[in-house]
Amino acid sequence: MSKVLVSDPIDQAGIDILSQVATVDVKTNLKPEELISIIGEYDALMIRSGTRVTQEIIEAGTNLKIIGRAGVGVDNVHVPTATRHGIVVVNSPEGNTIAAAEHAIAMMLALSRHIPDANASVKRGEWDRKTFVGTEVYKKTLGIVGLGKIGSHVAAVAKAMGMKLLAFDPFISTERAEQIGCQLVDMDLLAQQADYITLHIPKTPETTHLINAELLAKMKPNARIINCARGGIIDEDALANALKSGQIIGAAIDVFESEPLGESKLRDIGKEIILTPHLGASTAEAQVNVAIDVAEQIRDVLLGLPARSAVNIPGLGPDVLEELKPYMQLAETLGKLVGQLAGGRVELLNIRLQGELATNTSQPLVIASLKGLLHQALRERVNYVNASIEAKERGIRVIETRDASIRDYSGSLHLEATGNLGTHAVTGVLLGDSEIHLTNIDGFPINVPPSQHMLFTLHRDMPGIIGKLGSLLGSFNVNIASMQVGRKIVRGDAVMTLSLDDPLPDGILAEIIKVPGIRDAYTVTL
Repeated sequence: MSKVLVSDPIDQAGIDILSQVATVDVKTNLKPEELISIIGEYDALMIRSGTRVTQEIIEAGTNLKIIGRAGVGVDNVHVPTATRHGIVVVNSPEGNTIAAAEHAIAMMLALSRHIPDANASVKRGEWDRKTFVGTEVYKKTLGIVGLGKIGSHVAAVAKAMGMKLLAFDPFISTERAEQIGCQLVDMDLLAQQADYITLHIPKTPETTHLINAELLAKMKPNARIINCARGGIIDEDALANALKSGQIIGAAIDVFESEPLGESKLRDIGKEIILTPHLGASTAEAQVNVAIDVAEQIRDVLLGLPARSAVNIPGLGPDVLEELKPYMQLAETLGKLVGQLAGGRVELLNIRLQGELATNTSQPLVIASLKGLLHQALRERVNYVNASIEAKERGIRVIETRDASIRDYSGSLHLEATGNLGTHAVTGVLLGDSEIHLTNIDGFPINVPPSQHMLFTLHRDMPGIIGKLGSLLGSFNVNIASMQVGRKIVRGDAVMTLSLDDPLPDGILAEIIKVPGIRDAYTVTL
């Protein structure tokens, strides 16, 4: 049975899901050296923000298949090392969307109405109303940096409160921003015009210290900034200086460059700043949601299924996965088939999306095809995470093409592998929602569902071939489940496709090729 380590506190609902397929150990507050010493025992690791999964920890996790972060960010996981080792890294991009958006709105309102300091004043026995005169957000301009799930929800709430919305997001179209109700502008213009700026972007090399002394100097004197996204997006020293000098009027910060917050200039500032201890996702509902979301993904990966929110599988977001999941299974099956037909070393893989499939994104299908192609050589060591890396290291060149004019079926996938032993090609389709059918082998038309054990022959289309092959297989106690012949012309070359109940015994291929009229034979295990 698989083993899962939970190294940060998560909701019991997540543990219950993991327990369906694995033994679950909950060990929190582990020191790095303690985690390194035990991680090799586990197939999966589930964390929140407390555990830093370093390169050393990942390399010690020799059995790890997946690392799940119950939250949005994965900046505490060394994703490149996980990818190199074929370990899926997943998060919960939507599980705490509402919680994070509501905290940003709450911080903006608390900052505008001086709620924390007014509360403290009343509790001290004071009644000082003049000191805490606030500012309305109605008709003010809110600049939203990042229009993802959280930023979009903030926009919806702010619009309902009567705010004017500006947005900066280089990855979103003007049309999409307008649908959300935002005017898309560059970062400088947003800084110059916004009364409030709220951040909803990941921390990357490009976004680190995006809010710096230069940008702060462009903001209005009455501007306020809110960060409930990631620590490090704001240069904290520059922010402290801007608040102390009156360059801007306020800030509300939930995330910090170093957590827990230690010595910091931000602590020395009075009512101009509100500080909270990374509470963006800290609602009862969000903790349940992210625990369930990530636990389900870990469960699925341990069962051999794809994760819906893997951060290190290119092009494989949850929406794409839902749409292309059956076609990914088709691609992987065809990859396994053509790889075994080609045999030896594959140097080139041509992947062609045909018919309606030609309008879809190709990257997930390429990854699935490569995973299937490399399965025979690497077995469980190849997966959706490292398939592209493994193929590149083996010198396999990939060519992607599309042909919407091929309309034999609504959508089909064609794979052609060229290697040191020649070239082989297969085509497959989906019938219904998920039934895979092979429709062409090396240019010969067929229509058969794949099976675990298959035999393909290239032979002359002549009387007696089928009977002779059936008799030969029977003499080796091999039972044929189904058989079909594909040919281009009568009495020309043909292929025979057989589904078998059992794998072929050793040595039988050599006997098959001796049958008069049979030119070649291949076995495939799917």
